[in-house]
Amino acid sequence: MRYALFLTLFELTLASILFGSAGRLDLPWFWALLACHGLLMTGGLVMMGEELRRVRTAPRGGGVDRIFRSLILAFMVVHLVIAGLDAGRFGWSPAMPTSVHAAGLVVYVLGVAMSVWAMSVNRFFEPTVRLQSDRNQHPVTAGPYRLVRHPGYAGMLLAVFAECAVFGSLWAALPAIAFAATLAARTAMEDRMLRERLTGYAQYAGAVRFRLMPCVW
Repeated sequence: MRYALFLTLFELTLASILFGSAGRLDLPWFWALLACHGLLMTGGLVMMGEELRRVRTAPRGGGVDRIFRSLILAFMVVHLVIAGLDAGRFGWSPAMPTSVHAAGLVVYVLGVAMSVWAMSVNRFFEPTVRLQSDRNQHPVTAGPYRLVRHPGYAGMLLAVFAECAVFGSLWAALPAIAFAATLAARTAMEDRMLRERLTGYAQYAGAVRFRLMPCVW
C-alpha cells in the first residue's frame, strides 16, 4: 500500500507540473505520455523486489551525490515546465505532425522500459551512489547490462529527449541538455567509484566498454 501511494503521488505531481504550466487539460499527447509512464512505473514496482522498493522510497544521503540529484531534479522540473508553457500557453515551437509526436512516444516508452528493465534485474539499483557492501553488492551483467554499464541512466536520457517530441516543444530540449550533462557527470563519478571499489567491476567494464551509449561513451 505504501508503494502504491508513493507512485500515485509521484504521478499526480508530474501531471500537476505539466498541466499547471500548460494552463489547460486538452493536451492528448500529455495524457498519453503520463498514461505510458504510469503503466511502466507500475510494472517496474511490481517486478522489483521488496528490498529494493523499500530502499528506493527511503530517505537519501547527502554529499556530492546529493548535489547531482538536486540538479537532475531541478533540470527535469524546468524541462516539464517549459514544455507545458510552450505547448499549452505560448506556442513557442512550430506545430509538429502527428507522426513526430507518435514516434517520440514510442522512443519514450523504449527509454523508460529500458530503465525499468535495468531495475528489474539489478537489486542494487539504489537512487544514491555508494558501495553497497552492506548488501553484498557485485557487478550485474544480465539483461541490458550486457549492452551498456548504466542502462538505467541510458533509458532516462533517451526518454527525456523523446519527451520533447511527444510534448511538441523544441525549447524543452534546452533543460534536457543540461539534465543530460549532469547525469553524464554523475554516471562518470559512479563508474569511477565502482571501478576502484567494487570487486569484479573493472573486469566487467573491460567486457562492456560503454557507459551510456554503445560505440559513443
